[in-house]
Amino acid sequence: MTSFDYIIAGAGSAGCVLANRLSADPSVTVLLVEAGGSDRHPLFSIPKGSGMLFENPKYMWHYSTTPFGPTPHVENWMRGKVLGGSSSINGMVYNRGNRDDYDQLEQLGNKGWGWDEILPIYRAFEDNEFGPSPTRGVGGPLHISVPRNPDELCEEMMAAGTAAGLERVEDINETDAPRIGYAASTIKDGRRVSAARAFLKPALHRPNLTVRTGTTVQRLLLEAGRAVGLQVADGSGVGEVRATREVIVSLGSLQSPKLLQQSGIGPREVLADAGVSVYLERDNVGRGLREHRCVALRADLKEDLGYNRKLSSSVAQALTGVQYLATRKGPLATPSFDILAFVKSRPDAQRVDGQLLLGPWTIPPYNTGGPVAVQRQAGISGLGMVLRPTSTGRCEITGSDPDAPLRIDPNYLSTDHDRETAANIYRKMRDIFDQSPLADRISQETYPGPQRQSDEELVEAALEGGYCGYHAVGSCAMGPDDDAVVDSRLRVRGIDGLRVVDCSVMPTMVAGNLNGPIMAMAWRAADFIVADR
Repeated sequence: MTSFDYIIAGAGSAGCVLANRLSADPSVTVLLVEAGGSDRHPLFSIPKGSGMLFENPKYMWHYSTTPFGPTPHVENWMRGKVLGGSSSINGMVYNRGNRDDYDQLEQLGNKGWGWDEILPIYRAFEDNEFGPSPTRGVGGPLHISVPRNPDELCEEMMAAGTAAGLERVEDINETDAPRIGYAASTIKDGRRVSAARAFLKPALHRPNLTVRTGTTVQRLLLEAGRAVGLQVADGSGVGEVRATREVIVSLGSLQSPKLLQQSGIGPREVLADAGVSVYLERDNVGRGLREHRCVALRADLKEDLGYNRKLSSSVAQALTGVQYLATRKGPLATPSFDILAFVKSRPDAQRVDGQLLLGPWTIPPYNTGGPVAVQRQAGISGLGMVLRPTSTGRCEITGSDPDAPLRIDPNYLSTDHDRETAANIYRKMRDIFDQSPLADRISQETYPGPQRQSDEELVEAALEGGYCGYHAVGSCAMGPDDDAVVDSRLRVRGIDGLRVVDCSVMPTMVAGNLNGPIMAMAWRAADFIVADR
């Protein structure tokens, strides 16, 4: 048995930040536990390279949802199983949410999470290529850039966006107004900047930080109402590690509630059905799950332009790979989508409520967890998401065995707000695609197809052929009330010495991609942990 002051379960975006900040004090010892292995595989460094690893269980967690949609089907949700977690395999799009998102956290009773507290954190860890400003930071560990040599179609897509009424901006994160611009991304010199690269690796030389990879967390060790460690499994068998101060769970919005439930903390009926003894009844563990449903729009082009010709065959991929290795440029050096836009789904919306991602390439519907395939026919794509969905789902354990599968019910687009907003976001993307010069390039809309026009038809298209946003939140949500899983300092109610620090603690969606926000929230959580010693 080994003892540390702090044990962090999970080396994803939150865990890497926590390991860095807590181990900065040489008087404390920190253990970071990760089920996956090293991120040394070269495809983790190539921005679009991780798509070739999606089907590999060595590097990916694969979770199946319950069937959903008008033609019920199961979707595969993926998470990174590697140092850096999903920041090592994500689309690298970097945004921070709006001021109002953080101020709303405070208005909901979560003191210390307002924009005035969070903006200085972003400025502290950013290294933004646009230079310093009141809203940007430089010199930090996380490099932020925009595509260096975007495809010529990107400028035409941008022009179409401005023709549709959006303001073109250089820095997509500098304002909360409706806008369009090149996607800010965690890429430096054509290489991915994961949380492991930015935060963990600079701290690995510290003698007080221990990192154990290939080690799966099975259960919390609970004694007299306190978390005292973890039961873990590795290649040598099952063992225990102990914490003298705190156990910090940073396993993400699926695995964190799973670990709590597996340890007897959760809804009584869920635990009973799974054959797990109740240690502490907490009805909201695993409940309140929110996820972005990406509505997909695809169109074929009249000419052979864009990225498809460079990525759709093994020969083309080889040539593009040679270009990347020689220059660190080209399609492989870009984020998942080159262009980002924030829109109002209707003119009277109080703030932007839709996000669009636009790019000069197309992929078929992707729900299987296999390798990402690129279509040969030249095309352009748009993904749109309801920024602050009100639909909530759940995730639940199905057995006492830690390897028993999770039951994940996404409950996508189940509220009138989400359905109406999703349909209007489709229309916003169509409006952009209908503008010159882009409209002159398009031969036909291939999905969802021009025959689908009503709200109901567009929502069905989103459920049938859309995508998971991989932005799950809310399954261990913070709040001031006794029924909230964690308090505003992310301490689990009813258990001493236990915190949850990952996207699961967000009671509402911080609008946009969540890699940046959860790194900022983990930084803030470290402040709380140090102050609570």
